[in-house]
Amino acid sequence: MDVTPLLTVKPAPCAVLDSLPARAEQVRFRVRKADGSWAAVTWGEFAAQIRALAAVLIDAGVQAGDRVAVYGANSVGWAAAALGVQAAGAVMVPIYPASTAPQAAYVLGHAACKAVFVNEALRGRAAEAIAAVPQPVHVIALDDDTVLAAGRALDRAHPARVQMRLDAIDLDRPGLMLYTSGTSGNPKGVPLTHKNVGVNGADWMRNNAALLEGDYRDLLWLPMSHIFGFGQLCTGNALGWETWMTSPHDALALLPEVAPHVFFSVPAYWEKLARTMIAEANGDPRGALARLTGGRLRFCLSGGAGLKMEIKEALLAAGVLVIEGYGLTETSPTLTLNRPDDYRFDSVGKPVRSVELRLADDGEIEARGPSVFAGYHDDPAATAAAFTDDGWFKTGDVGRWTEDGFLQIIDRKKDILVTAGGKNVPPANIEARFADDPAIERVVVYGDARSYLVAGVWLAPTVPVGQREAEAARAVAAVNAQLASFETIKKHWIGEDPLTVEAGLLTTSLKLRRKAVYAHYRDRFEALYG
Repeated sequence: MDVTPLLTVKPAPCAVLDSLPARAEQVRFRVRKADGSWAAVTWGEFAAQIRALAAVLIDAGVQAGDRVAVYGANSVGWAAAALGVQAAGAVMVPIYPASTAPQAAYVLGHAACKAVFVNEALRGRAAEAIAAVPQPVHVIALDDDTVLAAGRALDRAHPARVQMRLDAIDLDRPGLMLYTSGTSGNPKGVPLTHKNVGVNGADWMRNNAALLEGDYRDLLWLPMSHIFGFGQLCTGNALGWETWMTSPHDALALLPEVAPHVFFSVPAYWEKLARTMIAEANGDPRGALARLTGGRLRFCLSGGAGLKMEIKEALLAAGVLVIEGYGLTETSPTLTLNRPDDYRFDSVGKPVRSVELRLADDGEIEARGPSVFAGYHDDPAATAAAFTDDGWFKTGDVGRWTEDGFLQIIDRKKDILVTAGGKNVPPANIEARFADDPAIERVVVYGDARSYLVAGVWLAPTVPVGQREAEAARAVAAVNAQLASFETIKKHWIGEDPLTVEAGLLTTSLKLRRKAVYAHYRDRFEALYG
């Protein structure tokens, strides 16, 4: 696909509003209803919702540059509210729908939000959160026909108001502010300008143009409150996709019915899909994958964490290339990507066009470029700590370059264990060695200030109960054989309960909260030293 006409950087709502009237009657979304049927929403209807909600905000006194939160599960209304906030010249602040009232209160208060869109299921939790913040917060119902009708009437009465706000948007001012989940402490607000996101989106399209088309159908289940899901929404807006929207629980089951060309997902979903394909292949993995996905997959993206090599290879053997990359919320988000015609499965790809990367003396990946944010909201200390003296953003990840220019991630800089013998051991480097073992879901290495290392081992659900200890011991022995003596895992225990976001043991992007896991299972780890 020639993406050249799409590379102009402009505010995200314009991808929808500027597409009219050419696309007005075409379907933009299909939303699954309770009875299993699908309701259609056209581009014209979606554009009208964006304008209506922008008009509601302007009428409520929201000014350009004010921050407005969106708190709810995925819906067309959520997407319209997010883009309506930006169309009004304000800054969209998503709140993850699983956030507790105190977590939502922290975001509303720290961001000094003037208003919040809330869906019906979260009204009580939102009220509790608002009661705990110092400033007044105007509440607007999400997915409410009365609100939309009022907004449409306002837009008809004063049609120039929304357009004036759109025309006045400064691309160098923030258009959204996301809160990083972090591995400890309160999350940090990450303001991203329209230019940050627009430049990164253009880089992304250039990178993947060989696999992109405008008439594709995608299945969207990723939470739009995260940059991965919001990015999928905005990509569909730019390219003209027909997006079928569903819940995380139903996504894999609906693949055969929807038969998407595009599927963005996290490793857990790709792994389940691949393992089901292998189990049902009967010598024909391509046919099995076609039955499981509808047979039209063309562009596939995995993010949030590393995807096991065996999964990528199995899917490629069945005719599907899964693209992986690397980035952070602070970098809008993409820094590197594998390419359709230039990839290495043991890497996170090469830098995208507008990004410069370098490795510090200790291997930390540092980045600069127009898609890198300028600093954390209302946190000068964190901002100062995040940048080098000469202005490069410090990612906190340790990497290395391959001989052919691909980047490999080998550790998180802050997660270093120092043994009682004075040896520095990056636990993630050991844990990553288990990534391609099909019997292993996750391994967590422990041993700071101790004389030797131990680990918690979580096994794949496919491992029979009677074989769990043997499989864990085998996997640990195989990895130990690759390590120096001081790096080896001397003892381990087997985790029965999965690590989850809800328990606070994984971030919402499924990364390990190492300190939380250590605290939660400290007795089990420490018992191995008895």
